[in-house]
Amino acid sequence: MKLTYAREVVKKLRDNGYESYLVGGCVRDMVMGIEPSDFDIATGARPDEVMNLFPRTESIGAKFGVILVIYHGHSYEVATFRSDESYVDGRHPTKVVFTSPEEDVFRRDFTINGLLYDPLDDRVIDYVD
Repeated sequence: MKLTYAREVVKKLRDNGYESYLVGGCVRDMVMGIEPSDFDIATGARPDEVMNLFPRTESIGAKFGVILVIYHGHSYEVATFRSDESYVDGRHPTKVVFTSPEEDVFRRDFTINGLLYDPLDDRVIDYVD
């Protein structure tokens, strides 16, 4: 059920002109045949645009491009495609630059976490090879 709602979140973003995909651990789990426990979404929509599209949101990391969307009782982290500048503490970048899906996947911690999944066309997108 949660995948159905994640797909609807992606569809709503796309219907409003924003490229959007599932990303991270949920894609890794699906590739491995494991049912994901949560779904993260990467998008071209900026944090304020995400907040304007969905009635229930929380700004959990807007300066890093991350908004929590609560949809049908489930939470989805929706992050704007970005690249990170230097890290002062190993976890938080000093600055983020909103960018393309290709650049976004190369900043992710593991190659498999760099896979994107298009839930509307049922296909994996692999820019990291």
